[in-house]
Amino acid sequence: MATDLPFDLTLTEEQALTRESVRRFVERHMRPHARSADEAGVAPDGFYQNSAELGLALMPIPEAIGGAGQARDPMSNVLTAEDLGEGDISLAIGALSPLAFVNAVLDFGSAAQQEAFLPAFLEADFVPAAIALMESRAAFDPAELRCNAKRDGDDYVISGEKRLVPFGSSAVMLLVVANVEGEGPAAFVVPQGIAGMSAEAQPYMGLRALDTATVTFDQVRVPDLNRLENFDLQRFVDLSRLGLAALAVGCCQAVLDYSIPFVKERKAFGEPIAWRQSVAFMVANIGIELEGMRLLVWKAASRAAQGLPFHREAYLARVLCAEKAMEIGTNGVQLFGGAGFIRDYPLEMWYRNLRAIGVLEGTVLV
Repeated sequence: MATDLPFDLTLTEEQALTRESVRRFVERHMRPHARSADEAGVAPDGFYQNSAELGLALMPIPEAIGGAGQARDPMSNVLTAEDLGEGDISLAIGALSPLAFVNAVLDFGSAAQQEAFLPAFLEADFVPAAIALMESRAAFDPAELRCNAKRDGDDYVISGEKRLVPFGSSAVMLLVVANVEGEGPAAFVVPQGIAGMSAEAQPYMGLRALDTATVTFDQVRVPDLNRLENFDLQRFVDLSRLGLAALAVGCCQAVLDYSIPFVKERKAFGEPIAWRQSVAFMVANIGIELEGMRLLVWKAASRAAQGLPFHREAYLARVLCAEKAMEIGTNGVQLFGGAGFIRDYPLEMWYRNLRAIGVLEGTVLV
């Protein structure tokens, strides 16, 4: 059944102001440092503290707890993810990780759990917190988790392994999704330094500026309070896929914006290569595919914000953005020829980062 109900693309005043702030942050703290961060394999000094000043994690926390009390809005979060992705996907995931944790607790936690876990995000300092969903195997399916949690009295005992966990070795809190025998997937808040948890940094082809690790849980014991009461795996995955798709849209926009001036100025055989039909068509196709990606992501986010079913749209957005992000990243390198393969230009970095979109699950949550 088609979901052809209209949706409004007009930004609210609050969304427009937030986008202005985020874009200023991107121009000042992300674009100038993305390449050096990728080379160093670590975020620039002070980057995450500066990202905390945007107040992303603070905004949706209820006033009763001490937060800003803004309405939970997947559409606004998608816009933020898109803008941050245009700066750098690696740094964007790190900056969005605390918000992902907060959103999960707000969506699936009880009032008591919100009061227990969210006050840590009320201060001005950056709080490294993240979601641990992915596991170490090919063709990972969030519905078939090997990491498990067993009931033991008033506690749960978690065993298993998670990979590609942002801040896996330094997070103050992790939200670990594990399978409870006889019940299915559940989400547990696991604090830093708990007995039985260890982390090992893992280098990857892309996302090099993001602090990621494989985290092992060996009989990790957490109290019943730490299990989110109302966890819904499908909604959790759908909101995550929208966030990842939005990051892809942002990075693909960067590819397009960077490529257009180059093909107009670069000359071959005495004329700009943009005059060559194959080049012009490639650039035009990037623009066409990018608009399709953006509209599908926005439609899904708009439905989520209105409380309408959005699983179908989120799935389609994930499939389209994973496929077209790879294509756009590849074509960006192609447009620059040999220059696209060297590190003097950001195309090869964007290509490597965009490859991660089709692999990641549960890293960001809008």
